[in-house]
Amino acid sequence: MPNSSSISEFLLLPLADTRQLQLLHFWLLLGIYLAALLGNGLISTAVACDRRLHTPMYFFLLNLALLDLGCISTTLPKAMANALWDTRAISYAGCAAQLFFFSFFMPAEFSLLTIMSYDRYVAICKPLHYGTLMDSRTCVTMAAAAWGAGFLCSLLHTASTFSLPLCQGNVVNQFFCEIPQILKLSCSESNLREVVFIIFSVSLYCGCFVFIVVSYVQIFVAVLKMPSEQGRHKAFSTCLPHLAVVSLFLSTGMYAYLKPHSVSTPSMDLMVALMYSVLPPAMNPLIYSIRNSEVKDAVRKVMTRCVSKAVKCPPF
Repeated sequence: MPNSSSISEFLLLPLADTRQLQLLHFWLLLGIYLAALLGNGLISTAVACDRRLHTPMYFFLLNLALLDLGCISTTLPKAMANALWDTRAISYAGCAAQLFFFSFFMPAEFSLLTIMSYDRYVAICKPLHYGTLMDSRTCVTMAAAAWGAGFLCSLLHTASTFSLPLCQGNVVNQFFCEIPQILKLSCSESNLREVVFIIFSVSLYCGCFVFIVVSYVQIFVAVLKMPSEQGRHKAFSTCLPHLAVVSLFLSTGMYAYLKPHSVSTPSMDLMVALMYSVLPPAMNPLIYSIRNSEVKDAVRKVMTRCVSKAVKCPPF
């Protein structure tokens, strides 16, 4: 059996068995990818350009859009290229890079969603102290902490995973390189370092989850005590999109990693992986735009400016 030093490339799981279905999947993924790029790009541009959106909530939304762009760009381009060119191969370095960036963006995004729940908690439960608790320096520090937590998790997991001897072949039963599938290629059934790093990641996710739940329990208690119906509606309109994004992120991710092995098949794993790696980054811009009039107005202005510039400067 080959070891890790002799592996120059890995073989990913194909999206379909026939050429026609591969091309169909390519066009579907291309549409989803372009929609995610457009949605997250518009939100990032709108938040950066509109002074009305220069607030902590929209600053974190900008960071979330950037993380979504990175997350979906880590997996889909290679999957689309393999489907278009009818190949399964990914280089050793390319696989390590995929695992590194995916392990970076996912924990960073969940950490940022936790910070966003704290922002909503302060805004609703402690509105008089919001300017003090959520000043610009604090917001930048918390955002940097989210990115830093993702980088630390990614560095530890990537170094640990690819330091293991791989002697179970080079076939990865997934459409991108992820830690559980790479560990299946290892010669040893368990590795102490990887177990420690997994415990660290699980502790991070569980801590974030508990923090989000506690924050929203206090938020809902405070909202229900509001005497004004208009105030309750405004509070819910700012919290529900974030809660929907958190629910989508958690439900898809938990099902992917906690589902019973008895129902685990390559096709099922492929569909679940598409759900938790592709669906949240593509849906988040839509979720945040549906109930947020400020975001919709800012995005509309950005699109109007782009269209007007394109009309004034037609290509020759």
